[in-house]
Amino acid sequence: MNFYSFAKGVVSGILKPLYRVEIIGTEHFPKEGGVLLCSNHISNLDPPIVGITAPRPIHFMAKEELFRVPILKSLLPSLHAFPVKRGMSDRQALRTGLDVLKQGNVLGIFPEGTRSRDGKLKKGLSGVGFFALRTDAQVVPCAIIGPYRPLKRLKVVYGLPIPMDELRERKASPEEATDYIMNHIQALLDEHR
Repeated sequence: MNFYSFAKGVVSGILKPLYRVEIIGTEHFPKEGGVLLCSNHISNLDPPIVGITAPRPIHFMAKEELFRVPILKSLLPSLHAFPVKRGMSDRQALRTGLDVLKQGNVLGIFPEGTRSRDGKLKKGLSGVGFFALRTDAQVVPCAIIGPYRPLKRLKVVYGLPIPMDELRERKASPEEATDYIMNHIQALLDEHR
């Protein structure tokens, strides 16, 4: 057993009963090939919650500052996280993300870039559209529906892969692709609240 699987088991054993996690739609999750997993962002616990509920291992971008924390610096890479500089175009992070998808793995992204304080979905950043348009990865929307309160039900909903072919064929802009993906996340939030 690798460290990722071990950590997933430990974290799952703590968070699933604590937040009475209900998982919906994992049957929609592609069993193989590159997947761009796009979720809303309401808590610092979103990455572990998505990590323990998704049926496949996820590679996450994590803010560069976390890689300066002594314990996290050595832990994060073994949890498939890689650094991204926030507030600027980080070419290295973009290249790493593209490689993750092209190698047939799952790249997890929170398109809003930062947590939503009021739980409402904010505008997505164009990086997610960049990944969606530059690869043939399947794009899966995810909605985390809180609150994160002990023993209150937390839902994690995985939607059907978003059809991207038309946008890719007509070379849509990353901003347009991002808006399209955000609309699908919003639809999941509306349907399952």
